[in-house]
Amino acid sequence: MLSKMRTSSTPVQLLALDQKVMEAFVRDLGWPMYRSEQILRWLYQGRVRNIDEMTDLSLTDRRQLESVATIARAQQQSVVAAEDGTRKILLTLEDGQIVESVLIPEGNRLTLCLSTQIGCTLDCRFCLTARMGLKRNLKAHEIVDQVLTAQDYLTPGQQLTNVVLMGMGEPLANFDAVADAVTRMTNRRWGLGVPPRRITLSTAGLATRIKDVATLGINLAVSLNATTEPLRARLMPTASRLHSLKSLLAACRRYPLPPHRRLTFEYVLLSGVNDHPDDAVRLGKFLNGMRCKINLIPFNEFPGSGFTRPSDAAVAGFQAELRRRGFDVFVRKSRGRDVLGACGQLGRLPSAPRLVALTRSETDC
Repeated sequence: MLSKMRTSSTPVQLLALDQKVMEAFVRDLGWPMYRSEQILRWLYQGRVRNIDEMTDLSLTDRRQLESVATIARAQQQSVVAAEDGTRKILLTLEDGQIVESVLIPEGNRLTLCLSTQIGCTLDCRFCLTARMGLKRNLKAHEIVDQVLTAQDYLTPGQQLTNVVLMGMGEPLANFDAVADAVTRMTNRRWGLGVPPRRITLSTAGLATRIKDVATLGINLAVSLNATTEPLRARLMPTASRLHSLKSLLAACRRYPLPPHRRLTFEYVLLSGVNDHPDDAVRLGKFLNGMRCKINLIPFNEFPGSGFTRPSDAAVAGFQAELRRRGFDVFVRKSRGRDVLGACGQLGRLPSAPRLVALTRSETDC
């Protein structure tokens, strides 16, 4: 395969190669095997954009590599800045599709929310991204490129503390690419070295794939949003058709949770739809006995959604009912709503965005 790649008129995209294929590529060049990790370190730890920056390769080796390969990171980028300091990053990919990720500062934490698809394979009624439909799956290097680009935009002293796979798309519908991307993010020798405990994958409930997340060593969050099958079918039609609420909860109970870890259950609160005290009671019964925490997400409104955000009193009442049942329950603070950067809002720019177009050199000072 590598020989065919090299004889093709199209240069080999180095970021597209996982470790095993990179080793085969280096071997095909007739180079010593240590060169594979050398190149990978430059790609992920050095975040280089051209081969000439790989200064521990000889000039002759760099010229040979340039003759057959390239580093095709997303060339066009822009940032939409929210009033609360949240930044939505837009990357234009090789085929012209645009993927969004979000940098969310909060106290000492700086969280990066990543996308795994362009659009989404599911059709959750309360999610703006779902209205795009599925354009395509992201490749592993396109997922990781979001991290590399976010790091380019960090100010001196800033450091990513958490990564969440909660952006555009359903991660478990693109699991192979997601697993490859997580490997590149967590590898400490040549990758980004993000501790697995600092990465969380959120799923709308593809029950048969949930067990696979355990192999990655990262955290799992499951989006429930309904406590009856009819309501879940109304709010999350495709997810409900694929897997019932009963089968989803059974998969969560079977999940091989590591010691000192908890499942996270996410629940988007929609005024007058799923925020009644009876819903809180049923949710508590569903999760009874599980090692878990609950994140309540008051709905982030967008034009034409048909849903409204519940009152603070309704949110507090829902939280209090679950706390009475012994659960750790947190209300997620919405960030970046004014630039459609909050949970469920990705996929469309606000009407008057505050675009901050930066080049890499401007962020390296």
